Amino acid sequence: MSEQTKGELVCNANDIQVKQALRVLIDDYPVAIVRDSMGEIHAIGDTCSHADISLSEGEIEGCAIECWGHGSQFDLRSGQPLQLPAYDPVPVFAVTLDGDDVYVDVTNVVNGASVENY
Repeated sequence: MSEQTKGELVCNANDIQVKQALRVLIDDYPVAIVRDSMGEIHAIGDTCSHADISLSEGEIEGCAIECWGHGSQFDLRSGQPLQLPAYDPVPVFAVTLDGDDVYVDVTNVVNGASVENY
């Protein structure tokens, strides 16, 4: 698999513990690399769609992350808000694991959410 199709190397999978998030910048986009309760790794836009707050600082439960500012929750697979006050989804980016290397492709928004705010 070429670097072009994998995206950018952002971290080692061992850098992220279960129910933990890591904030990275990819081409100036803030992205949260999140390991959910089951150990799966996701990449979502790191900015809450309700307010300009970093999601990577929020709590992770199951396959959702909660914004610490106003309590909005987002599904890590779909980016869809699960809890108000947010009603717009956050972008979900393609993640590729190559061994323990985690690659994220910010040009591949898998849920179709807008990245114009990034």
